[in-house]
Amino acid sequence: MMGESVSMPFYDQIDERTLEGKRTLEGLERLRRQLDDPDEGSGTVKIPPRNLNDTLLLATWNIREFDSTTYGRRSDEAIQYIAEIISRFDIIAIQEVRGDLEGMERLCSRLGSWWDYIVSDVTEGRAGNDERMAFLYDTRKVHFGRMAGELVLPPLKDGDTTQPVKQVARTPFMCRFSCGWSNFILSAVHILYGSGRTAEADRAAEIDGVANFINKRSSNPATLDKNFVLLGDFNIFQPSDQAMQALLNNGFTIPSQLQSLPSNAGKNKYYDQIAFSANGDLEFTGKAGVFDYFASVYRAEDEALYQKEMGNAYRETSPGKPRKNKPLYYLNYWRTHQMSDHLPMWVELKVNLSSNFLAEKLRRAMLG
Repeated sequence: MMGESVSMPFYDQIDERTLEGKRTLEGLERLRRQLDDPDEGSGTVKIPPRNLNDTLLLATWNIREFDSTTYGRRSDEAIQYIAEIISRFDIIAIQEVRGDLEGMERLCSRLGSWWDYIVSDVTEGRAGNDERMAFLYDTRKVHFGRMAGELVLPPLKDGDTTQPVKQVARTPFMCRFSCGWSNFILSAVHILYGSGRTAEADRAAEIDGVANFINKRSSNPATLDKNFVLLGDFNIFQPSDQAMQALLNNGFTIPSQLQSLPSNAGKNKYYDQIAFSANGDLEFTGKAGVFDYFASVYRAEDEALYQKEMGNAYRETSPGKPRKNKPLYYLNYWRTHQMSDHLPMWVELKVNLSSNFLAEKLRRAMLG
């Protein structure tokens, strides 16, 4: 990973003699071209190349039910595409990781032994949905800072144990990492969806509780770490929603490049966000975006290629009765359980602060 080279996943598990193998190779060619040189008219910002010393590529991705059997386990083809995308980042927060971790293990087998992950415990109960939060990172570049914990909101008043605060339905996960000259704490969330827009107040309350807690922590003089990043699936429908305001009103900033980017597959919702505590000093390079992989793989025009994989659920509801709205089954359900119904969101941060450090030393020297 010296210079500006990209660490690629392993491709040895692809069997080019099979139909799926040939299809995977063709899909990878399109996907790699899109990652390297996205169409200017698509609105996709090119993900900068990874490098060893200067910058950090941080991402978040809700990978739908990773990996459940709702529409069958993900194919080897889908895992290969997901690995290709993730290999372009240094560290990524992943939501909707399932309890058995099978999906994570299959993914890491493609990425290589230098990739590692840390996960939260399963959040149980109906609202928890058997989900974990995860951070997946390249250990050659990013180092785990030996601090991890699930975020539990304190009572509204110190010492008041009679009125416990309502906790977040899916417990947020906090971990400390370091890269280059920077130390930072990532707090991954998957905020309540509930009943969609009608749950707006409950969603805003969860975000307010988490963001307020982290803002107080980062502004406390006794707190050594000031760089807090709150990222993940906030289930924000529109930038004007209460949920977005709850985030911004608690001292967090979101790069302007991300605030106007929808992150769902349908490109009409602003579910995912990457927000930075105002008390930190992480330097944003000005590069950020969302990557729409459906321009290259599992495209609308590829539907006929996957009829066998989709099986009877696609072909018919019962013998002799063809399923209605077949394209919607493929577009909105089956392929989003192969890839996801969310798109990965990313930012680039500056982590080589040697020039700043030397300039400060010189300033002090000049002052005597």
